[in-house]
Amino acid sequence: MEELDGEPIVTLIPGVNSKKKQMCFDWGPGEMLVCETSFNKKGKSETVPSCPFIYIVRKDVDVYSHILRKLFNESHGIFVGLQRIEEELTGKSRKAQLVRVSKNYRSVIRACMEEMHQAAIAAKDPASSRQFSSQVSILSAMELIWNLCEILFIEVAPAGPLLLLLLDWVRLHVCEVDSMLADVLGSENPSKHENFWNLVTILVLQGRLDEARQMLSKEADASPTSAGMCRILGDLMRTMPVLSPGNTQTLTELELKWQHWHEECERHLQDGTFVSSPHLESLCKIMLGDEAALLEQKELLSNWYHFLVTRLLYSHPTVKPIDLHFYAQSSLDLFLGGESNPEPLDNILMAAFEFDIHQVIKECSIALSNWWFVAHLTDLLDHCKLLQSHNLYFGSNMREFLLLEYASGLFSHHSLWQLGVDYFDYCPELGRVSLELHIERIPLSTEQKALKVLRVCEQRQMTEQVRSICKILAMKAVRNNRLGSALSWSIRAKDAAFATLVSDRFLRDYCERGCFSDLDLIDNLGPAMMLSDRLTFLGKYREFHRLYGDKRFVDAASLLLSLMTSQIAPRSFWMTLLTDALPLLEQKQVIFSAEQTYELLRCLEDLASGRPVHGEPDAQQLQDDEIETTKVEMLRLSLARNLARAIIKEGSLEGS
Repeated sequence: MEELDGEPIVTLIPGVNSKKKQMCFDWGPGEMLVCETSFNKKGKSETVPSCPFIYIVRKDVDVYSHILRKLFNESHGIFVGLQRIEEELTGKSRKAQLVRVSKNYRSVIRACMEEMHQAAIAAKDPASSRQFSSQVSILSAMELIWNLCEILFIEVAPAGPLLLLLLDWVRLHVCEVDSMLADVLGSENPSKHENFWNLVTILVLQGRLDEARQMLSKEADASPTSAGMCRILGDLMRTMPVLSPGNTQTLTELELKWQHWHEECERHLQDGTFVSSPHLESLCKIMLGDEAALLEQKELLSNWYHFLVTRLLYSHPTVKPIDLHFYAQSSLDLFLGGESNPEPLDNILMAAFEFDIHQVIKECSIALSNWWFVAHLTDLLDHCKLLQSHNLYFGSNMREFLLLEYASGLFSHHSLWQLGVDYFDYCPELGRVSLELHIERIPLSTEQKALKVLRVCEQRQMTEQVRSICKILAMKAVRNNRLGSALSWSIRAKDAAFATLVSDRFLRDYCERGCFSDLDLIDNLGPAMMLSDRLTFLGKYREFHRLYGDKRFVDAASLLLSLMTSQIAPRSFWMTLLTDALPLLEQKQVIFSAEQTYELLRCLEDLASGRPVHGEPDAQQLQDDEIETTKVEMLRLSLARNLARAIIKEGSLEGS
């Protein structure tokens, strides 16, 4: 296993003193619970810990930022779209499509960065403003890295167009010049503005020579003495050979023209054409790629990669991709000058210039606070067929590992977990297993959320998870005395034991209230009533009531007797069933035959003989026993009377 590249970040927990007390912790999928124990370092137990709180240490705090949530939501759509069009991508259209996907990702980052910037401006307290500004810096760095990776790994620009793309890259990320340009042009006399020459210098450093020429024309108009020099330098800017996107000239032709132009600039400098104007002379030196002149503009260049691109523009305009890392390393060394060490961002950019994709991903994983960037960038590079040979030692490739980590972080959020499901879906090796583990840990705070989770599981035939969720919801419904909902969930879970429990609750409720709740559900059980004997009894008992209500007494009597004799009815409910038979026994016409009446008498005697014998009964017990005895006597009388009537009726029929 590889060693860590640096010490992990220490997270301080307020109120907890790990030097004096032993700590205990428990890992979750996206967070860790930490608390003090009642033991000190010497192992002696105290009555209570000095810090009686449990702290939650979250791994991915960025998912709780409402602005970054927009980044996660928007990029999710781009990610899913890329996976779905993968099979359609071929040849040149494939490269164009992947570049378009990359630009879409970058536009989402920039939109999020702009919103974060506005939030920093609008923040009322300094701490919030600093936090938002820090996020802006991180998002800006992410977009800078992504843009460079797009140029080098996705566009795969050859010599010539490569420099044009790098110029656009620098212009996009060193954008202070635009506000400076507006400020200078908005003044009464632009050439006398304090930032005029700084502006012209930055325009030249960024290769924006047409705009630089326009600014020089204003200097020429305002100062006749320097008009000639401005015109000559402007002509040099205008004639500088540049490989435009639609140009058909070869690199060799460009190099020859550029060499001729370079010699002309050198001649003007040697002849002292600009000696009377230090500003114009400095600009001419920059256009000659003079390293000393470029390094004098450190403040305007602001960073080493700007210095690199300017240096390439005026010294090596046809640089090949394979040579980039030499120029990048020397530019970094020259720019820093040994005064400071490279920052993490510098190391990432340098790895990109060295075409070391894995090092870029590794450095980004260490430097950035969440997995969003590396997961999506790696997925895109994997679609470019750049990571096919890199498998990790624990059975997954790099793309899948990073997507799993990112999705795990999403599952710690109360709503973003729905995005995480799709990321797991597109991890063929371990995605299914990870989804099953994470989805079981989602807190089912509302029935609406539970239905969403259930739908996800059912769409993916996750039978065990469906059953588990239904059982949890059934338990919650029972606790809230919502028996209909509980029965519905237990049927959906195909849990016979729980369906029996809920059916018993229904029957007990009926005994207490004399009527059923949730009649629609019981009336429409259908084949589901076969899940358990008790549920079957509940459905059939409700059917008995329906037959009785429709005055179909003979059918009702047959059903009631079958419930008693088939042993499907719980013994505790026999007295209720026999009591339900009383109105049928007292009908004018004979409902129960002699044989059926004998069966009912047998059931009554079995019930009476099987009643428990109590010790010393209290008053309530005596009263209950008296009621039961009265019921038994009434039933015996009614059954005897019905038996006599049935025998007479059946004898009369036989005699006739």
